Amino acid sequence: MPYARPTAGPVPAVAGVLTEAEIRTTGETIAAAQEESGAIGWPDGQVDAWNHVECAMALSVCGLAGPARRAYEWLLATQRADGSWPRRTAPGGAVSEPSGESNHAAYVAVGVWHEYLVTGDAEFVARMWPVVRRAIDYAVGLQTPRGEIIWQRGAGGAPASYALLTGCASMCQSLRCAAALADFAGEPQPDWELAAGQLAHTVACHPEAFADKSRFSMDWYYPVLGGAVRGPDAAARLATGWPDFVVPGLGVRCVRDEPWVTGAETCELVLALDSIGDTHRALEMFADVQFLRGPDGAYWTGWQFVNNRHFPNERSSYTSAAIILAADALSRTTRGSGMFRATGAGTAPAPAPDPLGCGCQVSMA
Repeated sequence: MPYARPTAGPVPAVAGVLTEAEIRTTGETIAAAQEESGAIGWPDGQVDAWNHVECAMALSVCGLAGPARRAYEWLLATQRADGSWPRRTAPGGAVSEPSGESNHAAYVAVGVWHEYLVTGDAEFVARMWPVVRRAIDYAVGLQTPRGEIIWQRGAGGAPASYALLTGCASMCQSLRCAAALADFAGEPQPDWELAAGQLAHTVACHPEAFADKSRFSMDWYYPVLGGAVRGPDAAARLATGWPDFVVPGLGVRCVRDEPWVTGAETCELVLALDSIGDTHRALEMFADVQFLRGPDGAYWTGWQFVNNRHFPNERSSYTSAAIILAADALSRTTRGSGMFRATGAGTAPAPAPDPLGCGCQVSMA
């Protein structure tokens, strides 16, 4: 696949772990998996907007401007009228799961803001701003009075009956990036900022608002990664779950009760650690997970450490993307490398923007 000329600026390198050339090679494996349409899917070819955006961000970090922009053009071309994308799109573009996830839609704001930070391309923001606006309105339209955002709408438009902690924690970052884009575009969206504050408070203070997925490591670290929990509370949260989810020398379990570590979750924990200043452990974990790297620079999705084999038996673009974004954060290379550090809303617990709405204050009427 032909590549556009690289964007100006260096490619990350992490001293003693990965060189600039090695990280660039990993980026090229993502570009090689890209469809002609611009879509970047899972190993089975299915595409979801969230992982697609993550891959686009990694391509930009590696200076692969052509593939990165084709990825964003795919988002522009496939967004539905309500602002969402299909939950899954099959290879070739046929919709395989028509429901729309709020977190998938909202994450486009993170990608567009990241692309602007890395490249400084204001024309790109102008082109993508209507896409972001529709996507965020779709997500915010699923917010409850308490503050959580319902995880999806079905194909018929009916919302699901519950919210997911990981998705809502991720949307804390998405809404902050969307608000920054709105200001940049000259169209401030104060309702988004209010929604972000209410969501961050719910993520930080109301575990009862979410379906119980606590066996998954993402529910453990994402409130830190998304910025809702920072400071001493973030350190305490990570310390509490560390014995359950971290396997020394290997990485992070996908789920607490299975002997299986995954590269993407490990790198997301790296980003979470780096975001709260725990750089030593972040670097240590990043070095540990390099055993998943293949000879061509692509990364295996995970490792079953009882059977001592790769599980699943696949290499995934989203894992390679997580490696690249973690390397950029640790090395402070591109102008987008500080996105996760900048997302946090201070060091104190998020206050309740609407104490009556979320249940922190009981009405005496």
